[in-house]
Amino acid sequence: MTFSYDGSKYSGYQKQPNLLTIQEVLESKLTQINSNKTVNITASGRTDALVHALSQKAHFDLDVNYDCNKLKNSLNKMLPASIYVKDIEIVEDDFHARFQTKKKTYVYKINVGEYNPIEAEYIYQYNKYLDIDKMKEAITNFISEHNFKSYTKGCEEKESFVRTIYDAKIEEKDNIIYIRFTGNGFLRYMVRNMVGSLIEVGNRKINSSSIIDTISKENRIYAGFCAPACGLYLENVEYVSKKAKKC
Repeated sequence: MTFSYDGSKYSGYQKQPNLLTIQEVLESKLTQINSNKTVNITASGRTDALVHALSQKAHFDLDVNYDCNKLKNSLNKMLPASIYVKDIEIVEDDFHARFQTKKKTYVYKINVGEYNPIEAEYIYQYNKYLDIDKMKEAITNFISEHNFKSYTKGCEEKESFVRTIYDAKIEEKDNIIYIRFTGNGFLRYMVRNMVGSLIEVGNRKINSSSIIDTISKENRIYAGFCAPACGLYLENVEYVSKKAKKC
């Protein structure tokens, strides 16, 4: 299943007790479709509270037979306007939406123009000048394989903090800066922390080479601030293999 959502209405993707989440809403609707037999969905990864998705992916099993288009239309009629199913297809039984991920792309949006209250939950309202040329120079330091421990949550415990960034670029249009990262995986808060460092380069608090130094120290205390969640979008997920059957 490919779906998008407005994260400003939710406490993140992953189910949590007594909180409204994307996973909870989707599973409840799928369970209804599945003759009230519980449906669990597995996404490509979780997004935090207030983070959006343009193209999230997930897999699930149903006990009932359903045409894919009919299932998509039924779900969209049942779901709130903040969640939309874009596509559903049948895949091989061993397909896994998380473990077979090849690449993910995130985009972060910053408004350096005048404050816009309409977009405040969807674009970070920085509303000040940033030196985009210096930011473009600095972002290249994130490309390649690195230990990104400096750019994740301070208390995060992982077997490995090593991730590979395949591409990273910055564009600006109509006072909105778009920062994109494509990698084989991302740690919690990693994109927002990298964006925070790039903002500090853009406002000239630090220079480009500081990012190399921060990466090498492998300690969160040396990285910049964590950019607000509202500007972050999961833009795309690609898979190593995803053999679809006729629906």
